[in-house]
Amino acid sequence: MTHLFDPPSPQLEQPSPDPSTGSVFANPNFLYLWTSQIFSQIADKVFLVLIVALVSNRFQTSDQPISGWVSSVMVAFTIPAILFGTIAGVYIDRWRKQWVMLIANLARGGLVLAIPFWLNLVPQSQPAFWGLLGITFLVSTFTQFFTPAEQAAIAIVVEKPKLLSANSIYATTVMAALVLGFALGEPLLAFADHLFPDLGQEIVVGGSYLMAGLVLLLLETGETASSLRKQESQLWRDIQEGFNYLMGKRTALAALVQLVGAFAVIAALTVLAVRLAEVMPEIKSEQFGILLADASVGMAVGAGVVARLGHLWKRQTLALIGSLGMAVFMVGLGYFCDRFWIGLAMIGGAGIFAGLCVIPMQTVIQEETPEEMRGKVFGLQNNAVNIALSLPLAVAGIAESYWGLSRVIFSLSVIIVLVAVIAWYLASRANA
Repeated sequence: MTHLFDPPSPQLEQPSPDPSTGSVFANPNFLYLWTSQIFSQIADKVFLVLIVALVSNRFQTSDQPISGWVSSVMVAFTIPAILFGTIAGVYIDRWRKQWVMLIANLARGGLVLAIPFWLNLVPQSQPAFWGLLGITFLVSTFTQFFTPAEQAAIAIVVEKPKLLSANSIYATTVMAALVLGFALGEPLLAFADHLFPDLGQEIVVGGSYLMAGLVLLLLETGETASSLRKQESQLWRDIQEGFNYLMGKRTALAALVQLVGAFAVIAALTVLAVRLAEVMPEIKSEQFGILLADASVGMAVGAGVVARLGHLWKRQTLALIGSLGMAVFMVGLGYFCDRFWIGLAMIGGAGIFAGLCVIPMQTVIQEETPEEMRGKVFGLQNNAVNIALSLPLAVAGIAESYWGLSRVIFSLSVIIVLVAVIAWYLASRANA
């Protein structure tokens, strides 16, 4: 049985001889992956800003609220994650990760660049909007193949002792892209439209996807024909194989449980951010992006802490500290949800500890999963995380209207503690 402050075990928890991020950047293949990630992450975030802007300018009328239109877009963007997340992972084990990522980025770029041509070709409002939803659906579908391929590629090209630093860098980039995409997406698209009317916005987003793909031409994963699974695919058997692997690998299962719980709580807080902004006198409800940006900055700080100091603790210990710290700051947010500056501090603190929770758990799954199983396991992980992200979008707002903002936030803090305890128990049983 393990204890909270046991020294690292020799299998997974050995301190890295060189945990600095600089040593990771010395790896050219990681550098290519990371550069591609920068372009694709910014494109992902600005893509949603672009679609909402198109809906507002072309389809919404003055007597209609935009929420219904945007909900349709979010449904089209979310359905592929639920339908194809696990299925995509099965095939990733059989395909070269470099080419999956390359084709996915080029396809997404081409789809975005096709938007203005589609809107000009079909001037009628309803068919044009359905076509826009179709493009959104396809972009999200290619993303479901891109994401597990990227996660598997990191574990291939980065040495095991440096995975924690690599994942910290990736998490920091995701948070930075979130802030830049949502905060600067609208002025960036407006500037592009000014330079190239009726086409500039799509050039920015589609061009970013294309650049993300072209950089990957330099990547060398070292995969060979013998390292890829070439036998005939048995889809449901392979999905069950990945599920059974997770059920039998308690440390990876514990990490997945904690990831799902953390992301579910983060998604709920994202929904509640609008209500938080509404009850804070210093800001307006439409300025909820300030609160999301604050949480993203906090997670980036947490990622930096993990990159520099994470090798000093066991992965499960670090994640438990992150979960408990996140819960404490959320309790503070529940008490001071109507005070802007205190609330901002609480949200930022919760973001820092969320980084301490999420990054070590992602690293454990990469470390524990053999190469021939990574696609299936990461596909299952993405599917579980996407469901965890989707359900709170529907539940959190309804719960807040019945129980009140503070009670819902307190409930979320209890949930994250319960999930952390379950994950710790599973990991302890595995190491007993």
